[in-house]
Amino acid sequence: MGPRALLAEVFLRFLHPTLLLASLWILLRGHNAPGGGFIGGLLAVAASAAVALTFSAAEARRRLPLPPTRLIALGVLAALLSGLPGVFAGQPFLTHLWFNVPLAVTELPLSTVIVFDLGVYLAVWGAVGGFCLSLLAMVEEQE
Repeated sequence: MGPRALLAEVFLRFLHPTLLLASLWILLRGHNAPGGGFIGGLLAVAASAAVALTFSAAEARRRLPLPPTRLIALGVLAALLSGLPGVFAGQPFLTHLWFNVPLAVTELPLSTVIVFDLGVYLAVWGAVGGFCLSLLAMVEEQE
């Protein structure tokens, strides 16, 4: 492990959660506009990589919501499950359905697309993030 970068450590306390919130925003806007699960997942990887570069790969791995392989598995499962409502409605697999959730004074339009995008988000974060953290851990070992 090299010398501490105190300024980077302090800055990352704000940057890490900001990057994760931005990744969620991109995830949630993706089913109506450009973005979505893949780009949001890559931004979550950037947040994890920033932690790994500033602190360590082990610290970045601890900050993941689940181990990388479980993130991948959960993401693929969510993406697969998102195709089932269409089948139950008599449509082809991965035909996405829209529905409205009534709120107090309005309705919130939702779709099974968000479940698919969430699956892609988790799979990308687990796969690319896990690879990135493994690679950075190997570099740390060589120092």
